[in-house]
Order: sequence, then C-alpha cells, then structure tokens
Amino acid sequence: MSKKSQTTGLPKRRRRRGSAGQRPAGGDNIKSGQDESYKSRAEREARLQKWVVRGAAALTLALLVLVAGAFAIEQVIAPGQTLAVVHGEDITVRQFRDEYSLERSRLLLQINQVQAAGFDLQQLAQQEPYRTWLDEVNLPDQLGLRVINDMIDDRLLAREAAARAITIDATAVRAEVEAFFGYDPTEAALIGVEPTATPPPTITPTPFVSPTPSPPPTATSTPDAEAEPEDIDPTVTPQPTVVEPTLSAEEVRQNFVDNEQNFRSYLAREGVAETTVDSFFERLTLERLMAESLVSADSSLLYVDARHILVESEAEALDVLQALQNGESFADLARAISTDGGSGSRGGELGEAYVGNYVRPFRAAVEQAEIGALAGPVESEFGFHIIQVRSKVERDGAELEAQIERAQRQEFAQFVDDLREASRDHFDLGDSWLDYVPRS
Repeated sequence: MSKKSQTTGLPKRRRRRGSAGQRPAGGDNIKSGQDESYKSRAEREARLQKWVVRGAAALTLALLVLVAGAFAIEQVIAPGQTLAVVHGEDITVRQFRDEYSLERSRLLLQINQVQAAGFDLQQLAQQEPYRTWLDEVNLPDQLGLRVINDMIDDRLLAREAAARAITIDATAVRAEVEAFFGYDPTEAALIGVEPTATPPPTITPTPFVSPTPSPPPTATSTPDAEAEPEDIDPTVTPQPTVVEPTLSAEEVRQNFVDNEQNFRSYLAREGVAETTVDSFFERLTLERLMAESLVSADSSLLYVDARHILVESEAEALDVLQALQNGESFADLARAISTDGGSGSRGGELGEAYVGNYVRPFRAAVEQAEIGALAGPVESEFGFHIIQVRSKVERDGAELEAQIERAQRQEFAQFVDDLREASRDHFDLGDSWLDYVPRS
C-alpha cells in the first residue's frame, strides 16, 4: 500500500472551500462564539430583572388584594354581622359601634366638665358615678358590656311599651331634650313677668340634642333608707356667694339653644351620627313615659318606720327571732349583733322612709308586715333580716315632687330588671361582641 493511502484511523479534518482572499472560517467562528456568549448573559440578566419586576408587582397586587379584602370585611361585611337577637330583631356590629361611640363620647364630656369645674378626679374616683365613668373610659370591654346590655334592654322596653300602647311623638321628645339641658320654657317665659300678668305663649325652640346632664341620684340598695346629711368640714372656709345677674327669658332660651348645638357639634366631631343622637333622646323619652306610667305624678307613696337586725345566716336570724319572742330587747340585740353598723348603733332604727328605697325583698316584707309584728327571717343580698314595722303612712305624691321623681327612677329600674329576667328565652347574646369593641 502506498504511503498516501495509509491512514491513522482518525477522521480527517474537512476544510471549507472559499474564494481567494476570504478569511479562514476558523477566525469567524471564534468571534461569533464570543458575541453569542455576551448576548446570552445579557439576555439572562434581562430575563431575571423582568421576573423580579413581575414578582414585585405580583406581591404588591397580592398585598393590595389583602388590604382591600380586610377593608371590605371591616367596613362592609363586619358592620352587618349580628351580635345579639331580641325577639327576632338583630343588633348589628354597626349599631353596637354607633352606641359605643355615643356613650364613650358622653362619658369623656362629663369627665372634662368635672375637671373644668375645678374638681380633683383622683378624689372623686372613690365615689359614684365618677368611679364607673373612669372605669368605663379606661376599660373598653366594661363599657362595651354595658352598651350591649343597654341595647337589649332598650329593645325589650320598646316592645313592652308598644304592648302598653305607650308611644312617643315629636312634642314629647322635645320636652325630653329641654329637660336634659335643664331648660323649662314655662319658667323662662315668666322671667320679668309680674305675678298678676298673663305670660306670653311659649315658643318651643327647634328640636334635638344635648350636652351632658348631671347623673341622676343612685338608688340606694342598702336597707338604710334615708341618707344621713353630710357633716360640715370645719377646716373648709366658706366661700362668698357670687350673685350672678338675672338673665332675660330670651337669654335663657338662647343659652339652651347654644348648649344643644354645642353638644351636637361635639358629638359630630367625635364621629357620632346625627341619627344616633336623635335615637338617644327618643329612648330617654320612652323611658320617662314608661316610668311615669309606673308611678304617676299624683300617686300616693307608702312610708314606713321600721327597725331591723341583720345577721349572716338564717340560723342566726332564727335565734334572734326566738330571743325577741322570749322578751329580749330589740335595741340591745341590734347593738350587740347586727352586722348593719349604721342602724345597729341606733338600736336597729331605720327611721321613716319611702318603701322604694329598700332592696326588693326587704321592701316586700315591710309592705306586708303588720305594725308591731316581727317579720323574718328575710333574705337579701346583705344577709338575713329580722324586721319590725313601727308605723305606715300613705303620703300624697303631689306634695313630694322630688320623691316622686326618685320613686319613678327606682320603679323603672326594677321594672327593667324584671322584664329582662322574664324575657331570657327571647333574646340571645353570645361573646362575639367582644371582638368588635372599639379599642381607640
């Protein structure tokens, strides 16, 4: 075999043919490979950057969807959620929050007014109603519980009022607004009028709303009916009485109008809707009419003169009763063993008082007891009582205006408690309201 035809067994390198003067193909291949490598890296970086941008946009969109969803739940879905049902009527989150906002704003206004008058809230915090005011302002759940229960009571009361054909109208609501601000159109019209002259007709100012009223006296729950007059502190120097100029009828009326408008403006700034304020006065009106239906202005009130011995257990009370029946001195026993320190030091004497001042079991006992007879043991939240009624007398309510108003409040409070107890199967309140108590 010739030398040319010998082979190494390796593939031969093929050469590309070209015309004269062309560059070798190998040089072009090297440069092309470099360009492709450069372009490939740039494309990868561009693609990566594109994905980063797309990812950021997707994340932003997801966050926006979450925020929009949370907003929709909070502002659209949640307000319509049901917190309680009273005789088939829903109490919604929106209604609850509206009432909560109103009550908290009123509490803050009352506290600010007390401070503006120069009183020390730290000292007043030991007394009612100031202690409750401060607790409710600082403890949202406590205020929330009171508000949701008041809303249930309001609906029960409205239903009961309808059953009794008690209705309200614009005139009645207007009168309630005026009373709330302490404005009496009749008295104002008599300012500057001679006693023999006929007062001009009263023009009722335009309706609705109010600053904070003074809280009504709290009904006593202890057996002691009449509060003792406060002792005069000899270390306090009496301040001179400042005689303010008498206002004209128009000035008194204008003060009322200004106070009403200021109150409404204040609540509006706090985010309380006008309709919520109107509903507040309508409820006050309905409560007053219901109270008046329970104790009318010309009702006679039962006053009793009684004494009692209070002990902790029924067995002790039975021993006291036996001792009295055996001739022991009522006054001596009261001083020796009664756990009611106030009346015990007086031999158990409570004095003459309106029966409505007593807690319900004690009141029922003195109303039914015969004069001079021993009654008991009578159980109350304070313990067990042995009671003796000294006298009973009916007093004309027309002569006791202040006591009639107090009796109306007491009877109304008891009526609402009884109504709620009797309606327990007709309303439903879960714990979900706690999730919707405003925290700011």
